[in-house]
Amino acid sequence: QVQLVESGGGLVQAGGSLRLSCVAPGRTFSRYAMGWFRQAPGKEREFAAAISWDGASPLYADSVKGRFTISRDNAKNTVYLQMNTLKPEDTAVYYCAAGARYFSGPSQLQYDYWGQGTQVTVSS
Repeated sequence: QVQLVESGGGLVQAGGSLRLSCVAPGRTFSRYAMGWFRQAPGKEREFAAAISWDGASPLYADSVKGRFTISRDNAKNTVYLQMNTLKPEDTAVYYCAAGARYFSGPSQLQYDYWGQGTQVTVSS
């Protein structure tokens, strides 16, 4: 079992930045692909970004490409999502996910564990 704990959400004005963190205690973090997903009110959960277990091969949804950066620090068992130039449409609950494979990509079915989510609200 892998526990994932997200933090870093909050309220920010449009154009601002936030950095989300997701900690996964345990010795096997470096053997998990990681991803960030988000769910806006009244909408289905959607893919935002993914990264392989060695930190290579980042992948982004078109809606966040060029504004968001996913990274990981395996020594700290942590994956990050740096979000810049935030827009009101980025408002959502953001979820961290872990997949027991090299790279899980955009499919939610490729992830085995999920965090509880952290709220991000962008005001106009």
